[in-house]
This record gives sequence, structure tokens and C-alpha cells, in this order.
Amino acid sequence: MRQTRIITLLLCLLLVLGAGARKKVALVLGGGGAKGAAQVGVLKYIEKSGVPIDMVVGTSIGSVVGGLYCAGYSAEEMDRIFRSQEWIDLFTDGFSIDNFLSEAVDSPKSALDKIVGLLDLKSMLKNYGIVKGDSIVGFLSRLIEEKGGAPSWDTYRAVAVDLKAMDEVVLRSGSMPMAMRASMAIPLVFRPVQQDGMLLADGGVLNNLPVDVARNMGADIVIAVDLTQNKPDDYQPAGGLMEKDYVKKLLERLPWANWVINRPDREKYGQNVKDADLYINPKLYQLRQGGLYDSPGREGWQEGTQKTQEN
Repeated sequence: MRQTRIITLLLCLLLVLGAGARKKVALVLGGGGAKGAAQVGVLKYIEKSGVPIDMVVGTSIGSVVGGLYCAGYSAEEMDRIFRSQEWIDLFTDGFSIDNFLSEAVDSPKSALDKIVGLLDLKSMLKNYGIVKGDSIVGFLSRLIEEKGGAPSWDTYRAVAVDLKAMDEVVLRSGSMPMAMRASMAIPLVFRPVQQDGMLLADGGVLNNLPVDVARNMGADIVIAVDLTQNKPDDYQPAGGLMEKDYVKKLLERLPWANWVINRPDREKYGQNVKDADLYINPKLYQLRQGGLYDSPGREGWQEGTQKTQEN
């Protein structure tokens, strides 16, 4: 789909919104790591179209993009933030491949020690992740303060998962930078956030495209930006041995095993894709300078408009 069709679809949506009573529009931003920069590109089209956004729900990197957008950052401003070296350093605990190679020439032992430290499996398992992430919270806090403080939680939600119980957690109060940090904590990469007895990590484990959360907030129309490139197979419920009562009881005691075997996230993902009014799935073919993804000029987008005409 040509990128210009994004504008066309959004303009159609704007016409729908102009007919009759004003309807609430939610923007749902899915997870996808570094690919989250592509969401900034989609935001540029939304800004050009003039479609009003009443609420934002994000998972993982989508919670960061969505939180900054709610705080008042334009797509252009976020584009510059994502390109900055400071941003890259924060997400790697300051590790720079250029600096590492230079250090390896001058002091091979020191460089080797740094790599061993980064790959410390014992520390990773003990703390559930390698990257501490403390500096990320400070960085996000500073960005939000520069826009006058955190926006209202009435317009923003971040989705995380409690690693202890393997339950989905929708963050709707407290520190917004910490909520973003929790939502993007990829297990075994970023250390989870400890809060209220929970270990909060990347919400994509259970809900990578939280359209249902937006509906629960009262959204009438949902624009969903999905960064998933290799779509999971259609959900098939486990059968046979998995239906035995003793197996179910065992899996209830082993939340992670239950997740690996049954993959409840796939069922929810498939349903949320169907429930979106405007579904945007950018095809990301290459990584360009600055860490942002380019979409091709011809067939870089897919869309779903199942309900836009009806609404």
C-alpha cells in the first residue's frame, strides 16, 4: 500500500468523525523494540490529517512513544529524540561499539572484561535482566518535565506484565516515566520494575497490541499501529494432554511454562487486530542512519478498515 493511502484513510476517518456526535479516538501503539521509531512516522501522517487523538495506549516501545506524544511532543520532535546518540546510549547502558573497538586496540583485556560483564549470565538471571535502566527513567523524566510535567492519566495507559504471576497489568497511575520503563523491560534484557510486590516487565509478553485496553477506556474508534513483522500462526487452543485436570493444575503453578505451552498472547493479539478500526502495519525493510526504519515507497503498509465505514 502506498504511503499516500495512509493520509486518504485518515481523511476518511476525519470525515466520519465530523458526522454526528463527536466520537472518542484512541491511538494504540504496539511493541517492537527499535522498530518503534516507525511509529513516529505514522504519527506524522496523523498530524497532517488533523485526526484528533483523545487517548493513547502503548505496549513496550509503544508506551514510550505514546507517553511522549501525550506529554506534548510532536512527531518531528520525537524523530530528533530517536536519532540522538544519547537515546542509543541509554538503551545500551552507554555501550558504544565504536568506543569498544577503540578500547580493544589500546587495551584488549579491558575490552574483554567489559564484554564479560555485559554477558554475565549469573547476574542476568539474578536480576532478571542485563540493562539496569535507571538512566532511562531519568531521561524520560527530564523530557516530560521540559513539556510542563506528566499529562493526565485519563488519556494514557501503559501495558506491562507481572513476571511473578504472568498477569497483564495496565498502568494507569503513579510515575509515568517509570510506567514507560516497566512496559519496555524486555525480559532478560532490561531488569523489571519492582512495584507493589510485582515484577513488571514488557507488556508485549501478554498484550502486544492493546486495542482491548483502549476500548475499556471508552474509545469509539481505534487506530492501531502494529510493528509485528512475522505474524504468529492463527491461535489454536491446546488439546489432548493439555486438557487434563492434573496438567492444568500443574501449569497454574508454573506461569512461565503455561505461557510457553499455551501462548495466550497470540489469541489476544489476533482478536485485537480484528477489533481495530484502522489497522496500520508498516513493513520495515531497512535500518537507516540514526536507528530509524524506512518503509518502502510502494508497498510498505497494510491496513484494516473493518469498522471505519460503519462508525
